[in-house]
Amino acid sequence: MSRRHTAVAAGLIGLVAAGTLAFTAAASRDKHRSTRASLAVQLAPAQLGTVGFLDVAAAKTAGYAELHDADDIACIEHPRKGAMGVHYVNGDLVGDALLYPARPEALVYEPTGSGKLELVALEYIVFQKAWDERHKRPPTLFGQRFTLVEKPNRYGLDPFYELHAWLWKPNPSGLFADYNPLVSCP
Repeated sequence: MSRRHTAVAAGLIGLVAAGTLAFTAAASRDKHRSTRASLAVQLAPAQLGTVGFLDVAAAKTAGYAELHDADDIACIEHPRKGAMGVHYVNGDLVGDALLYPARPEALVYEPTGSGKLELVALEYIVFQKAWDERHKRPPTLFGQRFTLVEKPNRYGLDPFYELHAWLWKPNPSGLFADYNPLVSCP
């Protein structure tokens, strides 16, 4: 990891810790704040576990590869809802039928005007068949129920459950919405 990325990681760890403490202190005054504090604590491992992937080269080294849909489109967008971005998926993680906040199956990057990719979101994915063989209910993470993506789908995949978490770019549509109106594809 470069000095710049190490400094960014250290700064983010400090911010997450400070934010968690601030949320926790405020939680004693207000139930709504208590819910936010709980969510901040739940999200902290996801942020800490993925800070090293701010640089897409690090994601590639860790086994993430660019995903294209059935029409060979890398940057996923919706005409009215915004975009997701470019997905980098770790096939080993998708195939394991396990969910860990610090190890998302996919990392979502937004293309910038300068041609770089910026990490904007995480996506947790598990195939329906593998999950349903071991569980009676659809998966949940961070208090959120996953969405089932049926077959046929734009990726040509078997049915799968998915959950986005916009940890690296604010999303006015919601932290766990599929699309972000602030993200665009070139």
